[in-house]
Amino acid sequence: MVLLQDGLIAFFSAVGLTTVVWLVAGAFLHAGRPTVPGLVLVLPLRGEALAMEGDFRELRRVRHRLPGAKILLADCGMTEDARALAAYLAEREEGVALVDGAKIQLGDLP
Repeated sequence: MVLLQDGLIAFFSAVGLTTVVWLVAGAFLHAGRPTVPGLVLVLPLRGEALAMEGDFRELRRVRHRLPGAKILLADCGMTEDARALAAYLAEREEGVALVDGAKIQLGDLP
C-alpha cells in the first residue's frame, strides 16, 4: 500500500511540475503578440450595404488577432441609412473610421 501511495505522489508531482514549467515557458515565449504598425483593414461599402454588420463583425474578429490594426469603412456610394449605420459603428468602436472611398490614399490614412 505504501508503494502505491508513493507512486501516486510521484506521478502527481511530476504532472504538476511539468504543468508549471509549461505555463511559465508559455508565458515567457508568448508574452506579447507582435504588432504590425500601420496595418489597415478596409471594408468598401456600396448601396444598401446589406452585409455591413456581418462583415464588420468579421473584421473585428480578425483585428483581435492583429493588435494595432485599424478598420476603415470606405463609403463608395452608400445610401443615407447605410451611411448612418456605418457612422454609428465607427463612433462606437475605437480604431474604426468612416472615410470617403474616393479619397483613400495610402499616405492619408488615419
